Parts: sequence; structure tokens; C-alpha cells
Amino acid sequence: MKILSLTLLIPAALHAQTPVSYEKDIAPIFRTYCAGCHNDKDLEGGLSVETFAQLSKGGDDHAHPVTSGDAAQSFLIKTIEGATKPKMPPKDEPQVPAEELALLKKWIADGARGPARDESILKTLTVPSLPPSTRPRAVTAAAFSPDGKWLALGQHGTVEIRDAATNAIRNTIPGLPGKVTAVHFSADGRILVLAGGITGLTGVAQIRDAASGALVREFTGHSDLLYDAEFSPDGKLLATAGYDRAIRLWSVADGALLRTMDVHKGAVFDLAFDPTGQVLASASADETVKLWRVSDGERLDTLNAPQGEQVAVLFSPDGGSVIAAGADKRIHLWRLISREKPALNPLVHSRFAHEAAIVGLALSADGKTLLSSASDRTVKSWSLPDLAQRHAYEIQPDVTPVLAATPKSDRIFLARMDGSTGSLTLIADQSAAAATQTAAATAKPSDAPLAKLEEQEPNNAPAEAIAATLPAEIKGRIDAAGDRDLFRFTAKAGEALMLEIHAARAKSKLDSRIEVLTADGRPVEQVVLQATRDSWLTFRGKDSDTSDDFRLHNWDQMELNEYLYVNGEVLKLWLYPRGPDSGFMVYPGTGSRAPAFSTTALSHPLGQPAYIVTPLPPGAQPAPNGLPVFHLNYENDDDASRRAGSDSVLRFVAPTDGEYVARVSDVRGFGGAQDFHYTLAIRPCRPDFKVSVAGINPKVSPGSGRELVFKVERTDGFAGPVRVVVENLPPGFSTSPPVQIEAGQDSAESAIFAEAGSVAPDEAADKAVKVTASATIEGREVTHEIGTLGDLQLAPAAKVTVEILPGDDRSSVKETPGEPLEFSIRPGQTISAKVRATRHDFPGRIEVGKEGAGRNLPHGLYVDNLGLNGLLIVEGQTERDFVITASPIARPGVRHFHLKATADDGQVSRPAIIRVLEALPPAVAKE
Repeated sequence: MKILSLTLLIPAALHAQTPVSYEKDIAPIFRTYCAGCHNDKDLEGGLSVETFAQLSKGGDDHAHPVTSGDAAQSFLIKTIEGATKPKMPPKDEPQVPAEELALLKKWIADGARGPARDESILKTLTVPSLPPSTRPRAVTAAAFSPDGKWLALGQHGTVEIRDAATNAIRNTIPGLPGKVTAVHFSADGRILVLAGGITGLTGVAQIRDAASGALVREFTGHSDLLYDAEFSPDGKLLATAGYDRAIRLWSVADGALLRTMDVHKGAVFDLAFDPTGQVLASASADETVKLWRVSDGERLDTLNAPQGEQVAVLFSPDGGSVIAAGADKRIHLWRLISREKPALNPLVHSRFAHEAAIVGLALSADGKTLLSSASDRTVKSWSLPDLAQRHAYEIQPDVTPVLAATPKSDRIFLARMDGSTGSLTLIADQSAAAATQTAAATAKPSDAPLAKLEEQEPNNAPAEAIAATLPAEIKGRIDAAGDRDLFRFTAKAGEALMLEIHAARAKSKLDSRIEVLTADGRPVEQVVLQATRDSWLTFRGKDSDTSDDFRLHNWDQMELNEYLYVNGEVLKLWLYPRGPDSGFMVYPGTGSRAPAFSTTALSHPLGQPAYIVTPLPPGAQPAPNGLPVFHLNYENDDDASRRAGSDSVLRFVAPTDGEYVARVSDVRGFGGAQDFHYTLAIRPCRPDFKVSVAGINPKVSPGSGRELVFKVERTDGFAGPVRVVVENLPPGFSTSPPVQIEAGQDSAESAIFAEAGSVAPDEAADKAVKVTASATIEGREVTHEIGTLGDLQLAPAAKVTVEILPGDDRSSVKETPGEPLEFSIRPGQTISAKVRATRHDFPGRIEVGKEGAGRNLPHGLYVDNLGLNGLLIVEGQTERDFVITASPIARPGVRHFHLKATADDGQVSRPAIIRVLEALPPAVAKE
């Protein structure tokens, strides 16, 4: 204890003999324990300790915090020791050590003398002298001149200008404050801007002459390190930003500060001007990217899809897309529409790209490829604008935060944190090329009769498989627990076969499973699914039946028709969530869901991991992206279409000529000679369809209409469009034009109308009505007669009728006398419309639908922003505005749509036309 006490007294004794220096002794104490809250910017309690003059002025609580010559009476000492309230620093903050408190007391006792030169303590820093490092100096920023001749390399305190071809140093620019965080050439290559500064003290940007390195102009004013400084495309403006969260726009000509945007809640790591110079993007630690109108600094949008700090942002060369990446390991791509006024810029992709935080982005010289690097030392290339992975390069020796494209070349310059540099050549995705397959011609289905066989034991192994000549029908039994029955057959490459079990439908206890194996018993791969985004089920789990309300984390980063993998089940997204209290609908959009790739519908708990996946051909070996790859084989438990119930149905396409084995078993491993019987049919696929009509025997009010719904049942893999025509209607009755059930969809809506003054048709007129459905299947036209519409009747006068009218914005509407109203829309666009109700004898609420409010809209178009009550006209009103949105997957075409009021047994409007136009190129797409 005596030794310890002695050692503690030594510093105090030394200080007693040495005068206390404000600059060396006192300012560091204020900077460490006080300046975080009491500075010229925050000014908590009205007090700033940033300069001696500001300290002397005091704050709201005390006019003179320091009483010269009397430390005991000084408010500063009292508040540090807790003699006054509030105590400072607060109890949950680091406290002033006893030794440093003693220095403060001695400084006050000696007269509290100020500095010889009163400067901000936040802009001064004492740096110890360190021996020179033998490690190569890291390149922290790099840029090529526009002509590709020169390469500027930023390091700590220095920028080197090198000959890009020979790497010879042309010029060195020394004496810069701190680390150089960014370097950029002007569009003409005559000048370059450097960004940097000293952490916690100051941010500095300098414009230098590219040839001589001479200083042209310096920009100061930031209170912390700058991370970027960018020229506008015309070279007239300079944007700067850094750790102090402020974005400043300067005039390059005279260095004048034009405006400051101080909205970000975290450091700003990167800036980018769009090619027109109208929009500035900023990537921030606050997990957002913000878009700014350059002309006046107005914020155009906050892109808040990211889930981690964003360190890089850029625009596509055509200016149609904003791309950003950062700590959330994802690359985000938005379509830019807010060029002139604030608007929501739709998220197009949010691609899981690396297994660690992304630290760098760069565009290739031709603008068609994006390069990304991450803290796990990976570097990858991506196609634009679809963000499909092209190649994963070899793991780098160290993290590679600096990427720079060589102009007019396919080379990318790399700089790593260990001080090494290098380059790589852009190459196509070799794994995708290897996975590409040439589709073999589908063999024409055989008309041979079914060969009928009886299963005989033993046939549990491939060598014992019973040979079957196709087409075949095989009767068998799973005799005991664990029994498996195998059957051998031959198929040609590209030949499509149906394998179907008939068991549960025949009162068998067998819960069947059917698989296709190679001749030696190995699984045959059906598809490779590469996960591109991760998610999980939120709010509640899902049963094995429902097709609606799939609530998913990050659902707004998902798109219609994408595949969702959930614990072995693969679903296809059909309709977006319709508000905060809803989730995705999955295919087919109504009734029980239909899993894809012959997977089985399962129950899923809350929190179940889920992935958006991309289907790849069998045998594909996609480059790793940090997310799983799922290999699905040819097998089925329950019929995905649900028509066969729990019996197995599998569509198999032979990858090569050869012998294959069908294996039948019980999913649970059960068996029993008498109760586990089945019939297995193996036959060629015969794609076909059957159409039914919902709404036959319609009762139609004169001057109004009733809805007809055409439903298609697709068989053996047929997924094409189906055209339905209604002919020979009685006088005074009419329908919408021919209806098309879109490819991959299960239904379409139409309507039948009765003119005012129509006469009820007789039986002969009813029987004359003809409904037919046709489709093109494997190059041949197939037509099926559906029949009539039943007994057409006139209903009493309508109590309410509805009609579709143009919305306030008529730019997308074409009105022609005597013709249906015509709307035009493009993918990603929203248009306005209006519904008007005529109340003949109905004073109540008129409901016009929820997610299906727009009847017979093309897939990908939907009535948007409905709220919980849907499209509703309340009591006392006759009109309601609504909007129609086209998702990015909408395809060009023309379609008739109508509205249906649930009031008065479902009166429908006259149809309007909606024309889906081609998507505009990103460079010319407007709000």
C-alpha cells in the first residue's frame, strides 16, 4: 500500500512543479469529457467549451463557470464533483479521473490562463511521432482520367498521378491533411478533386490541376472527415459530405457555398450525380439513400429499403436506375422517377450479394456490368439492370474497398487494405453458361394402348425393378412397413411423361410418394434453385392449404411471379399485400395453393426462414452468393394441383435417352398387404384444358349486367392462354368481347348485359347460345365446346348501376363517342379512374370489391391503395376515385375490364378497355 501511494503521488508532485498548459493539459480534458455535448453546434445548456472564449461566457446555468484563483468556488469544479445539479459528466458517461481533476483545479488556482492563440479544441490534435511503417501504404481512393491515360491513387496525405499504361509516377501531390478518401477527375480531365481531412477535426476538399498538381481551390467548413467530393457532370458544382452528416454544394468557379442539406442521421459515405446533373444521391450510415434536387436542395425521396449502413451509391449510365450497397450485404436497385419533383422511386431489386458487408461498387466502362467487393475479401460481377450474378472472382489477399473501371476497356483496377493493388478482367458467368441446355424436341405422345401389369415381389432395388413398356398401368401393394416398389422404363431425351398414383381416391390407406431415379438408383435432378434474397414468415405461420396472406419480412423487395422457397415447398407470388394487415397471395390466386416443381404444400411456423429463389437448369452450379442453393429432384408426395388429393402426380421430362426407374412408397413408411393397394399409370403427357362457366342461368336487369367467370382446368403441364367466345346471344343481350384466360392463370371474368326494353328470351333462343374455348397446344389449335349459358332471364329493374369514368388525370384516357372508355398504362405506372353509382332504389353502402376490385384486369395490374374496406361508396355519396397500378411484370396487351357492385346481387359496369404499353427505357421513363 505504501508503494502504491508513493507511485500515485509522483505525477501530482511533477505537476505541482510544472506550470499547467491550457493547450496541452486542459483542452484535451474538455475535448474528451465535455465537448461531445457542449460545442458550438450542439450547445447543450447554452454552454460551449470549444474555445476558451466560449467557455468564459458560460451557459444557461452559470455565467462564469471558472472563478479564477479559486477552484473550490468554481462552478465547473462543483458540477464535476457533484456538488451542484446536474452532475457533469452524467453518471452513465465516462468520469473525469482524479488526476485530471487535480490538473483542472491547479489550472484555476494558478489563474485559469487561456491559450496564446484561441482555436477550437475540436480542430486541434496532438499526434505522437511514430516510426515509419515498413508495410506498403494502402491506396484509399482511385480514379482514371476520362481518356484512360492517367490513374490517380489516393493514400494517407498524398495523391500519386500515374501513367495508366506503364504505372510510372507522373506527379505526386503531397501535404494533404489526413487520409485521402476520394479522388475524381472532372469530365474534361483537366482538374481533379480530392477529399479527406482529419477524423474528429475537419473535412477538406481540394481541386488540383491534373497536370501539375497545383492547388486551384480548397473547400473547408465540414467539422469532420470527408468521405466524398463529386463534380457535377457539367463541372460547375462540387458536392461534399462526410462524417458530420452534412451535404454541401459549392460553386467550382469561385468556391462559394451554395446550400447545405443536413437531414441524414448518420455519416454520409458516398455521393453521386445522375448523368443530367439534376439529381444528387447520398448513401448514409442511417441505412438510407436520399435523393436531392440539385437546383434548390429539396429532398426528392428517401430510399429506405436497406437494412444496414450504405457505403456506396451510383447511377446507371442511362440515368434510369439508382444502385446502392453496404453493410446489409445486399445490392439495391431502384428505378429513378423523381427527377423534377418528390416521388416514390420503386425498388426493382434487392439482391443478396455477399456473405459479409459490401465495401465497394464500380461500373464497367460500358455500363453493362456492376462490380462489388465485400469485407470477406470477395469480388463479384453482376449484369445490369437485372443484377444477375455473372462471376465470382478468386478470394483476394485482403479486403478490396477500392474498385475503378478502366475507360474503354474490360479491366477493373483493385486496391486492397494491405497496400497491394491489382486488376481483373470482366468475364461472363461460366457457371450459367455451363448450365444452359438445348431443349430437346418433345416426343410425340404415343397412341399405343396401356399395358397392364401386376407388381411382383421382390422389386425393392433397382436391379429388381419390374420392366414396363409404356404406356403402362401397374397394380401393386406396399406389402409391409418400409416396402418400396420399383419399375423400370425407357424414355428419350425431352420426352414428357406423367406418373400418377391412384390410391387414396380408391379408399387405400397408402399415403403415396413417387420418385424417378436413374437406372442405378440415383435421384434425377429436376431444377436447381439459387436463393437471391432471404426472408421469414412474420405475424403468423401458415397451414398447408391457404393461398392468401403470406406475410414476409422485406416483402416490398419481392416481385410478382418470383418463386418463394419455404422449407421444401416452392410457391409463386401472385398478388402483392393490399395493406398493412395483409400478405402476398400465391398461385393460383384463389382456393388452395398450388406449389411449383411438384413440391408438397406444408404447414409452416411463425419465423420459418424463406428465400426468393431463381430456377436454374438441372446440373447448374451457380456461383456462391452467401445464400443457399436447393436441388430439387423428380419426386412428389401430394398432387400439387390438388385434383388428385393426397395421391401423387409427377410430370417427368427425361434429361437424356436411357432407362429410368419409378419408385413407389408410403411417405410415413407404413405398409400392409391388403389395405395399401395402388394403381400406377406411366403415360405420355397429353397437354389439354377444360373450361367451365360460373354464372350460368343469369338473371340480368334491363340496362345493367351480370358477371360470368370462366375457369380453366389445365392438365399435363399445359400453361398457355385460352380464348373463350360467346356467340348467338338473343336480341337485346350482349357480352364483353372474347375473353382470354392468360397463360399460367386459372380464370378470367366477363359479363352479360341486357339493354333497356329487352324481351326475355325463349327456350330456343337459350339453346342457340354457343360458348367455345380454344388454345394452341404444341403448334396445333385445340377447341372445346362448353355449351350454353343456360336459362337467360330478365331480372327486375336494377336498384343500383355503376359505371367507370376517367379520373382527375386524363392524360392516360382516350374517349371516343360510342366506344368504350380506353385507359393506357405502362409497367410501373399508376393511373387514376373513377366509379360512379346511380342509386335507383338503394340508399346503403355500395361495395365494389377489395383485391379483386378491377374485374378481368391483366395479371400484374390491380386496383391500388384500397385500405381495409376496399373500393367503397358510402351512404349519401355516388362517386369514388381509385387508382390502377401496373407492376413491373405487366406485359403489353389489350384487355376489357369492369367493376362489380356487391349491392343488388352483383350489378356490373359496362366494360372499359385497358391498354398495357411497352415499358419505357429507363433513361426516358418519367413519373
